[in-house]
Amino acid sequence: MLSYVLVIFIALLVIGYTFGKPYWREWQRNRIRKLPFKKEWRKIIQHRMPYFRQMPADLQLQLKQHVQVFLAEKEFVGCNGIKITDEIRVTIAAQASLLLLNRKTDIYPKLKTILVYPGAFIKQQENQLADGTVQSQKSVLLGESWDFGKVVLSWEDTLEGARVPDDGRNVVIHEFAHQLDQENGEANGAPILGKNQNYKCWADVFSSQFEQLREQARIGQSSLFDFYGATNPAEFFAVASEVFFEQAKEFHHEYPQLYRQLSQYYRVDPLHWQ
Repeated sequence: MLSYVLVIFIALLVIGYTFGKPYWREWQRNRIRKLPFKKEWRKIIQHRMPYFRQMPADLQLQLKQHVQVFLAEKEFVGCNGIKITDEIRVTIAAQASLLLLNRKTDIYPKLKTILVYPGAFIKQQENQLADGTVQSQKSVLLGESWDFGKVVLSWEDTLEGARVPDDGRNVVIHEFAHQLDQENGEANGAPILGKNQNYKCWADVFSSQFEQLREQARIGQSSLFDFYGATNPAEFFAVASEVFFEQAKEFHHEYPQLYRQLSQYYRVDPLHWQ
């Protein structure tokens, strides 16, 4: 009888924990959001994120609150001798939080750790060829997003992306766009859309522009988008996200339909920040 009661008690605890965990987490996050934002952090954002000052006041407040939660929940790890500082943490968190404004978010739920290298890093990858042989290949990367809880960033390139806010290149925006894309599985250029968006319309617009970029890359015709976006739909979504936030005027002028899709997805209009 005692063992039966114990089993029931444990089962109730498990059920209570499972259903109560989201509410407990949100309660904790609300406590964090109500804390005063550190002056040192604000100075870092103003220095390292130039378009912060151009954003509406309500978005500035949202971004700071996201930064507070992000820093409380995510672990930063220095690699190759780099020491993690508040400047590194806040600079990355602020740019990552830019993608979360104006919508209900679970603050990159899969992400646990951000690995930071001093500069570009080398990744060795093995690929199996059609004949069964394994080919080893080294790649020099500025950033990488893994679907099992990690983002890897070059601090040198993170600083460069933050320093020049209008060149359409930002490694943090790029890798965290991948994180959003990976929330519903493997990155494929089709993130979880809001209720006001249509997946068919998204697919039609993105597919058309992706194919156009592939053709431009093939013939060497210049494009607003980096040709790396022609690699696959996931990379195109990430590259388009960089340009959306950093070159909104040109993006809106050249690709109005694609701009509209991203504006609806991110629920902001950077065109008015510039």
